[in-house]
Amino acid sequence: MGRHSRVEIPAPPSPDSCTSTGTHRVIGRGPRRRIAAWPIACAVLVALLGLGWTGWNWADDMLNRRAEAQASSCPEGDTALRVVVTPSAEKAVTAAAQRWNQANTVVRAHCVRVNVDAVASRAVLDALTGKTGLEPIDGLPAGWIPESSWWTSELDSTEPQLIGSPAESVASGGSADYPFLGLSGEGITVVHEHATQSFRAFLLEPAQQQLFAGNGVSPR
Repeated sequence: MGRHSRVEIPAPPSPDSCTSTGTHRVIGRGPRRRIAAWPIACAVLVALLGLGWTGWNWADDMLNRRAEAQASSCPEGDTALRVVVTPSAEKAVTAAAQRWNQANTVVRAHCVRVNVDAVASRAVLDALTGKTGLEPIDGLPAGWIPESSWWTSELDSTEPQLIGSPAESVASGGSADYPFLGLSGEGITVVHEHATQSFRAFLLEPAQQQLFAGNGVSPR
């Protein structure tokens, strides 16, 4: 009997090993890589912070606008301030009052509107001292601007209780010094007294002083 050679048959490859297709190998897929969670969390946090900052700025802006609206709307309402002036100063003081009113000037939470009436100084003094009564000058004004301090001195010597704030010159011209006197009495409130002083200070500002010069009255 002749010899027979032993032929060894290779074992089939395992399913998990590489397989061959033609002359190329196809490598099996490995385990999937996990994406780190912290970059996503950081991105979400940044977005939330941005939205929160935007919301805070919007709310702050709204609060500021409300505060400005309340200030401009005068929470305590409107108050009329009547000032009587000698006729020679009427144009300048009226022009200044228009500027004051257009600016919606607020005094002690009130929008104060200045009304100017031209009345001769003698008529005002006679009314304030009781010679004629207040009817001829349409009641007690909050402020008085005669052409001379002589008139305010006369009032001070006869009716000192009517002096709300000392007279202060707001213009000049020849013998005239145009004192602005704040008055006190029935119907004159604390708001009126403060507004009178504020309007007097307003007349002393350079812009208003030019109004006096432009109407033939020398600035103070």
